[in-house]
Amino acid sequence: MTATTLPHLLVANAAGHPGGVAMREKRRGVWASRTWADYATDVRHFAAGLAELGFRRGDKLAVIGDNRPALYDAMLATQSLGGLPLPLYQDSNVEELRFVVAHSEAKIIVAEDQEQVDKLLALGDGIGAVEHIICVDPRGMRAYADARLVLHSEVMERGREADRAEPGRFDAAVAGGDPGDIALICYTSGTTGQPKGVMLTHAGLLATVERFLTCEPSWREGHEGFLAYLPMAWVGDTLVSLAFALRGRFVVNIPEEPETVTRDLREAGPTIFLAPPRIWENVLRDVEVRMQDATWGKRRIYRSFVDRATQAEAARMRGERGRRSAWGWAADRAGELLLYGSLRDQLGVGRVRTAYVGGAALGDEAMQRLRGIGVNVKQIYGSTEMGLATLTRDGDVVPDTVGRPLPGVEIKISDDGEVLVRSDALFSGYYKNPDATAAAMTPDGWFRSGDSGYFDDGRLYVLDRAKDVAKLADGTSFAPQILENKLKFCPYIKEAVTVGDGRPFVAAMVNIDAGSVGKWADKHSIAYAGYADLAGKPAVYDLVAAEIDRVNGGLPDALRIRRFLCLHKELDPDDAELTRTRKLRRRIIGERYAPLIDALYGGAGEARARMTVTYDDGRVVETEALVPIRSLGSSAANGAGAGTAPVPGKAVR
Repeated sequence: MTATTLPHLLVANAAGHPGGVAMREKRRGVWASRTWADYATDVRHFAAGLAELGFRRGDKLAVIGDNRPALYDAMLATQSLGGLPLPLYQDSNVEELRFVVAHSEAKIIVAEDQEQVDKLLALGDGIGAVEHIICVDPRGMRAYADARLVLHSEVMERGREADRAEPGRFDAAVAGGDPGDIALICYTSGTTGQPKGVMLTHAGLLATVERFLTCEPSWREGHEGFLAYLPMAWVGDTLVSLAFALRGRFVVNIPEEPETVTRDLREAGPTIFLAPPRIWENVLRDVEVRMQDATWGKRRIYRSFVDRATQAEAARMRGERGRRSAWGWAADRAGELLLYGSLRDQLGVGRVRTAYVGGAALGDEAMQRLRGIGVNVKQIYGSTEMGLATLTRDGDVVPDTVGRPLPGVEIKISDDGEVLVRSDALFSGYYKNPDATAAAMTPDGWFRSGDSGYFDDGRLYVLDRAKDVAKLADGTSFAPQILENKLKFCPYIKEAVTVGDGRPFVAAMVNIDAGSVGKWADKHSIAYAGYADLAGKPAVYDLVAAEIDRVNGGLPDALRIRRFLCLHKELDPDDAELTRTRKLRRRIIGERYAPLIDALYGGAGEARARMTVTYDDGRVVETEALVPIRSLGSSAANGAGAGTAPVPGKAVR
């Protein structure tokens, strides 16, 4: 049997390498390994159990929960039977689940635990076509009496009995799989409206993997390891934890809990690591916070070596290949011995040969910092609909670019600056939404990415979402995401929203990082009562203003941030201000914070904000706060760094 689907690959790996380690999961502090043979057997039995529940070809099955072997098994079992799996975001609230569950027409949902089951049962009539809810961990559910509930262990037992009675049924189902079959329905994060179900084929997923592997010859089949910690509903996790792992026989390491990811990452020691920008930003922010508590000598060593390494990497990325002096060589060697190696180990990337940034752009300063300390971070570009389209190659790391197109992927820029992509790995369409599918494609088969970008020397530069690229009142174009990435590199700023479309200057609303600013406040004996109080302190405004001044120093004069405020609450996915992948929902933020935005341009020194906050327990509370507004006239008047604003179609040097 030729391996042209994900279940084909699983069966082939189990036959050819039955004793090889396929997956490791940490349970009660101990890493437990699962071989390819065991992996295939578990999928086989679960598939047989699904068939006993009436699951048939073309049916849909949803999974919801943290990364767990049973959930990956459920997806592969569904594919083996010709069904369509769809992972859901584990932190979705009831209302977010209501649309996706009903729209997908899922027949069965596999839920990790009581928390997820409770959300599903809370849907009531909104649970749609769901006939069974399979619970993996039944703790706390002894008194539950819903007829749709069935234990994962019971499904496995029924599957074992069915497989013994008819052992060829699973093999025949897998053999009947076609590369053109839909392998996955992956719902988008819904930045502009309701999520759309992106249909991806086995052929498309595996084509992406094969193209990527041709550009990374250092990857060795059967020798690499990943950490499965990203949301299963994000297509990046499916690519890594299923497609790449099955094709390359890579070990998938599953952390014990989301809260233990950092520790488990250090213990698992993966060789390949994928993370969205927010993870890298958090990592760097945590390092800076820890250094605040270090001794003066350690802080001095850290600042001296890390700043030097960052500057040296920035020069390399600019193409400045001057001969390294003996002093430079000695400093690099000393930095590696004294700091960089132990720092990478503490970050959990001590064994990582290549680390990738996906999902959005990582700021150039963060990239330089990470690469400077020896983390081989490279940018990739893609989307749920197009798969991976570009990759930054080794030796070709340049600021702001997402690399060059993968083999077999065509990319061009439309007349209005939009990135268009064409390949045989594109999605098959949006589930039950032909109008949206037609709108996403050009008549000659190019996918409209919605991103604004340009090419320079064969490298693709992505500025921002095309609809988000703004123009100041004087016509100066700017990409808010670029400015926000620079702000989020600051250790005291967790999130930032820059505004200015049609306005005379750029302004910013920022979320302080409660952890780092809280530690700073404690160290300086600044008392505060909660997030809103801390964010409004004059000393905190001074702290944030200094960070924005630093960012302004490297910006063209037209794009410098002239006024800012610290929001009195954190932007939150539960309040629909961020997607579940923590991307800004700019339209909602613009509407909800319109009074504050108007105040930024009205010259007032403060503004009253009324806001609705949704707590973890479902409570909705109306809050009100007086938000200070700070001007940055002195830094804005400084002429350093003036130059041409980054606009679509013009290279940023």
